[in-house]
Amino acid sequence: MPEHDAPRPSPDDWDLSPAVRPLEEPDPEPERNVPQDVREYNRFSKMDGAQYERVNEFMRDRTYITAREWAIARLCADFRTETGVEMTKIGENLPELIPFMTGSYSPQAVNQARSAFEEKVRMAGATFLYGAMCDFFTADELDDLMYEVTEVAKFLLEVEGVDLAVEEELDAEERISSVMRDVRQASDELRHDHAECPNCGHELTAED
Repeated sequence: MPEHDAPRPSPDDWDLSPAVRPLEEPDPEPERNVPQDVREYNRFSKMDGAQYERVNEFMRDRTYITAREWAIARLCADFRTETGVEMTKIGENLPELIPFMTGSYSPQAVNQARSAFEEKVRMAGATFLYGAMCDFFTADELDDLMYEVTEVAKFLLEVEGVDLAVEEELDAEERISSVMRDVRQASDELRHDHAECPNCGHELTAED
């Protein structure tokens, strides 16, 4: 893995001071019966006070997904049960679960955000793998690219509260690099040998 001088972003980089403070405290809302698992959920505690616009700008600059899609996808994974995802619980308690979300969502809106996340991951995955397989990048450039995207992914995990030990980070980076070397080797063989059409199964050769 190449060495890089640029420091990794830190969760401390988030703007934790509210952009606007009300002149008067609003009347308190009626107390709701918040489920215990919602009260105990603290995965995004490092982002207490963060503003949605600030988080969304960060996500837009570095990923295909919005802050809303990121947060809801994480909640859907954490609140998955044997019978499905608790969409209603997530939507009703969204502000209690995610510090930068300010309003509740309907179950339909939660499902739409999750679906958008899944679709963007599929599209980003296809884009990335094509870029890795099409011989546009050299091996060193691909290593640099993998380093950059891995650092962003690890940062998001840290913001979610995942504690990554140095040994675990190095092991993950090595496994990712090994997989990408295999991808590159397989793509070289595919481009210079033959391939099968994904639609009809017809064997493609250089003459095709």
